Formats: sequence, structure tokens, C-alpha cells
Amino acid sequence: MVLGTASQVPTRHRNHNGYLLRWDGEGILFDPGEGTQRQMLRAGVAAHDLNRICVTHFHGDHSLGLAGVIQRINLDRVPHEITAHYPKSGQRFFDRLRYATAYRETVEITQAPVSADGVQGTAASYALEARKLSHPVESYGYLVVEPDGRRMLPDRLAAHGIKGPDVGRIQREGAVGGVSLEDVSEVRRGQRFAFVMDTRLCDGVYALAQGCDMLVIESTFLDEDTALAVEHGHLTAGQAAAVAREAGVRHLVLTHFSQRYNDPDEFERQARAAGFEGELTVAHDLLRVPVPKRR
Repeated sequence: MVLGTASQVPTRHRNHNGYLLRWDGEGILFDPGEGTQRQMLRAGVAAHDLNRICVTHFHGDHSLGLAGVIQRINLDRVPHEITAHYPKSGQRFFDRLRYATAYRETVEITQAPVSADGVQGTAASYALEARKLSHPVESYGYLVVEPDGRRMLPDRLAAHGIKGPDVGRIQREGAVGGVSLEDVSEVRRGQRFAFVMDTRLCDGVYALAQGCDMLVIESTFLDEDTALAVEHGHLTAGQAAAVAREAGVRHLVLTHFSQRYNDPDEFERQARAAGFEGELTVAHDLLRVPVPKRR
């Protein structure tokens, strides 16, 4: 769910950033900019839907909404644990936003600051990873990775005489009557979702995007303003699309647009011109974008 798509300055049609990923019953809120609480209301997203909050960096358009979201979590007395991930170097900003005004604190927010690349947390159906990006302030992108599973192959099951309750048994125990799970199944690759905000091109961008089913990535500038993008630590539509093409991304979602541009279709044109042939979405506020089904 796209809650906001503006970059530094919101517009009449674009709220500051905000993105909710629904993943097997859990909700991960990325970069809640100013106005996110209201956008959640418009989108039908409740505080109870949140399990994690992931902040890439502490520029206002990516974090000013933290105060309202955290206070709403407490007002609604969310009964489950909520974990907040953010650059450790910005701890003072997180503290200020968490306690920006007086309110009754009823929910324990687990703080899990990010200080290095790697796995930041796990749940039953995914691991959350982070990679450092290149921006004037410390910034991290996030990757949600589903563990690989196994797909049962009916022809191999039949060839080995595995049927009925033994199918479930071999999945649980790994072998039945000398037949291993590997003999009758193949690897089913887990799905991958990457979230890449304010950054120049760098190794972290490519590492996050590699093999993703969905990549949500900033494209603040159009290609004619590449020099500005490099200067301010951002990407262009063409650069984002080239990353997606090289990384084998299945669905590319462009967002975080500068207010200087009036024609969103130009972002799609430039992304296609960069050679990206997969599914492509130019995001707008309150858009729902499904993660592609497994291959």
C-alpha cells in the first residue's frame, strides 16, 4: 500500500512518503513521513496492522510522521510487539520524534537501531535485512526475504511410491523408507521485496535489488537532471530502471518524485528507455500494488 509518494515537498496530490507492506499477516511500515497517520486512515490501515516500522534515514519527508504513528499505536493500545528499525546514528532524532509531545505511553516499542549491513530481525515467514546506501545523511535500504521452501513433484512421488499420509510425513521428517525429501521435491525460492530510498548508485542498491520479486525505489529526478541527482544523493528514473533490469527484478515500483515534474508518464517512458521490460508501476498515493505470485 502506497501512502505517499512526494519527495522533499508534498504537493496537493502527493503526501510525504509512507509505504505499508503486508506480508503473511504482518505489516511493515516504511518511512512514515508527515501526514502518514491520516493517509493510513484514508487507506483503511489501522495501528493494529503494524508489526515493524523501518526508517531508511532521518530526513523529514521519511520520518516526521513517526510522532503521530507512535502516539496512535499507544492510543489504540496495540497488544502485540512493534519493532522500530532506523539508523543508529540517528538515535537522537528517533528519541525526539518518539517523545515529541506529551502522551500516555501504553505500548512498548522495541528499538532495533541499524548499525551495519545484514539481518536485522526475523519472523516466521521472513528475515529483514539492511544495506547501507549513499546519501548526505546515513541511510539504509531494507530487504524482506522469505525462506526457501520445497515444491513436491507428483511424478517423483509416484515413481517412489510415496502417497497419502506419507507425503506429509516426508515433508515433516525429511525421509520415508529410504526416500529423501530431495528425491521427490525441488527448491521453491522464497519471495524477495526490497525498499530503496534516498541514495546515489552504490553497491548497496544493487545488493538489495538482486533477484527481487518487487523493488520499491526512489526516482526523484528525470534523466536530464542526473547531475542534480548525484549532487543531492538521489536516483533518476533511468538509473532506477537500469538497476532493476540488471538485477532481474520482476516488478519495479517508482516513487519519491520531485515536485518540479508535472507528468508522471515521463518516469515510465524513461524507465522503459533504460531497457526495463518487467512489470512497471509509477506510484501514486493510496495505490495498492500486489507482490507478484511465486514463479
